[in-house]
Amino acid sequence: MVCLYYRRMLTDLPNVLTLSRIAAIPVMVVLAAIRTPNTDVAAMLVFSIAGITDYFDGKLARDRAQTSDLGRMLDPIADKLLVAAALMMLVGLERLSPAGLYPAIIIMLREILVSGLREYLAGVQVGLPVTRLAKWKTGFQMGALGTLLAGDTGAQVLYLGWLPVPAIGEGMLWVAALLTLMTGWDYLTAGLRHASGSSESARN
Repeated sequence: MVCLYYRRMLTDLPNVLTLSRIAAIPVMVVLAAIRTPNTDVAAMLVFSIAGITDYFDGKLARDRAQTSDLGRMLDPIADKLLVAAALMMLVGLERLSPAGLYPAIIIMLREILVSGLREYLAGVQVGLPVTRLAKWKTGFQMGALGTLLAGDTGAQVLYLGWLPVPAIGEGMLWVAALLTLMTGWDYLTAGLRHASGSSESARN
């Protein structure tokens, strides 16, 4: 009975989309590592499609009343794995300028911070809701990483060689980093507020 329950959850469309986001990571990594114009475009497409599933899995889960503990666990994990893999590939393949490393570091640190906060708050049975600002952050972040994965070479294939694609991507990455700092601070203060409240209750 338990096996059937988990099998059904794994085959629910929202969870399938979430799992497909994780499955897309090695495909994106291999395509980006080949470093040809066509594979750069393919890596960008794989990343972008995977990023779009982040919107649809949550929407479908709510619309179909298929929310589950498994989905709530996998969704943020899939997001962070996808973003971390893309950032590491861009850094490792030197697709970011020295200045572009700073927003990448900010984004990575924020992801670790929020993961730690979620783990702590889950232990005290408090949720950490996704704010509208965080959704804007995700949009800029996904757009920036997809643009940077395409790069100049991918832009040539798409007949967009006249655009400064890396500069546009890094500009979007800086916007995402600024939004990351703002949302990270909001989450941190929320976590500290609950932590101090728990400490007060324990003392009383």
